[in-house]
Amino acid sequence: MPRAPKKEELSQVAALPFRINHGKVEVLLVTSRETKRWLIPKGWPMKGKKPHKAAAQEAVEEAGVKGEVRNKPIGHYRYWKRRAAHFDLCRVNVYPLEVSKQLETWREKGQRKVQWFAVEDAAHQVLEPALAELIRSLPGHIGAEAHALTE
Repeated sequence: MPRAPKKEELSQVAALPFRINHGKVEVLLVTSRETKRWLIPKGWPMKGKKPHKAAAQEAVEEAGVKGEVRNKPIGHYRYWKRRAAHFDLCRVNVYPLEVSKQLETWREKGQRKVQWFAVEDAAHQVLEPALAELIRSLPGHIGAEAHALTE
């Protein structure tokens, strides 16, 4: 007998990798493995790891980037995760990650594309409207630091 879809919302964590380049905020997006659409590194919470640390780990595995991750999310978005027989609604908490190092090789290199985008361009690339809004809000969340870095 087929299993009924779960009604509860599942929780995921995501990193929003960014850097300041010539005074402008840039966002790193990755493609999903199956549909090849642009998104941010995300995954399931990890046992024994705080949510922001799990998000940072996803950024290393999926995008090959390391840096300083904030311990508080700037917000969340929801999406429908495709399963074999149904979809699950997932709530994704998003943690900004200031990239300080891009690795030469990483676990999922070759399975995904990674690319830096200006904030507005990144917002246009992602499908989820709430994720696009979080990307657009990023400069405001890091405003004081971004300003200090450019002086």
